[in-house]
Amino acid sequence: MKNIAVLGCTGSIGRQTLDVIRANPDKFRAAVLCAGRDADAMFKAAEEFRPDYIAMADEAAADKLRQSGIKAKIAGGEQAVLEAAAYEGADIIVNGISGFSGMKPLLAALEAGKTVALANKESIVCAHDLVNAALKKGGAIIPVDSEQSAIFQCMAAGNHGEIQRLILTASGGPFREYTKEQLKTVTPEQAGHHPTWKMGRKITIDSASFFNKGLEIMEASYLFGIPGERISVLVHPESIVHSMVEYTDGCNMAQLSRPDMRLAIQYALTYPERTPGEFGRLRLEDMGKISFYAPDTDKFPAIPMAYEALREGRNLPIVYNGANETAVDMFIRGKIRFDEIADVVEYALHRADRGNILSLEDIIKTDRQARKLAFEKGNA
Repeated sequence: MKNIAVLGCTGSIGRQTLDVIRANPDKFRAAVLCAGRDADAMFKAAEEFRPDYIAMADEAAADKLRQSGIKAKIAGGEQAVLEAAAYEGADIIVNGISGFSGMKPLLAALEAGKTVALANKESIVCAHDLVNAALKKGGAIIPVDSEQSAIFQCMAAGNHGEIQRLILTASGGPFREYTKEQLKTVTPEQAGHHPTWKMGRKITIDSASFFNKGLEIMEASYLFGIPGERISVLVHPESIVHSMVEYTDGCNMAQLSRPDMRLAIQYALTYPERTPGEFGRLRLEDMGKISFYAPDTDKFPAIPMAYEALREGRNLPIVYNGANETAVDMFIRGKIRFDEIADVVEYALHRADRGNILSLEDIIKTDRQARKLAFEKGNA
């Protein structure tokens, strides 16, 4: 029996993690539940899973839960979230907190020597040097994002020195066949519906704009120690091949499964073993055909911008992420068009101060400047 701490338990990854725990009551227990401010959703989860510790980022939500009669230790605020991430009795920490907010909990978990099932790519992109330092404390990362999980699994087929190339696949989102003019008309509601995956709103919009893939290029480089020039992206609308590793002998290893995040989550929780699951089998005979083609980087410049940020390094990956988070929020609120998300990020990338990242304070400072520049461009 493994005790699991689920950070972001009311979000998309968190809910799917609870599905995996629910389906394997003899293997996993939700010992820690952590969320932002949705006290009602947390109450329902706590009633079902009976955790030892509940952390809410919002103090008022924590107070509401204390008054509900739940028999668990309940704490609120940022420190409570960090305590959940480093909870002594947890065997695995699932970091499903979205965006930049997931960075500090990842560092707290690793510094406590925890194994982290990581679905938060932004923390790797923004804090990879600090993450590497924290890993020396004895912790470990098992990727949960479908693409990184696929690469992690395919890398078992050879030695690191035998890897020629990583190939990240992308569904292409719902607008891959749109013209530039059509992209100007995309609404937040349209961008919030993915053709093959069930994900949170922000990551779904990022998938449609290819900024999610840009972040994954940087994440893969940092996670697996492969330079950007040896990482490729292929659009694969069927979302069956989740990524590939090409070896020096010309062989490609691919990981295939149904587009269901619970498969990657269960693998991370049971690693290095594989156990029977109830989330469906892939039937290739029902697929008919699967296709791959190069992304249109003229219509979707998020990918070349990601390579530029990765190549220059230093603080630019943080600028890329922070400006994108701000731009997506402005798009959702109707302040900018869908196609202007890339313009906002490019503006921030070209105007942000350059500098090396030596501390958490450096990361926060760069993130704030990126968001300020993005806000400036979006309101111009």
